Amino acid sequence: MGFLKSAWKYGLAREDIDHALSNTVTVHYFDGYVIVVGPSWSGHLIEVGVNDDDFVFHAMSAREKFLRRK
Repeated sequence: MGFLKSAWKYGLAREDIDHALSNTVTVHYFDGYVIVVGPSWSGHLIEVGVNDDDFVFHAMSAREKFLRRK
């Protein structure tokens, strides 16, 4: 898995991103990418965007819209 420069915009550490991806709580599917919600090492829920080429392009604290279950 690779990382695009935009993945670091919100200052999350690679270890937190890897932990969230390894301990997925939920996944939201979109055209060309997915948003994975999972815990950082400290347990704080974060959202991670991964495109179809398997590159992380987005990582930040999970927003409410990705925490709601339909």
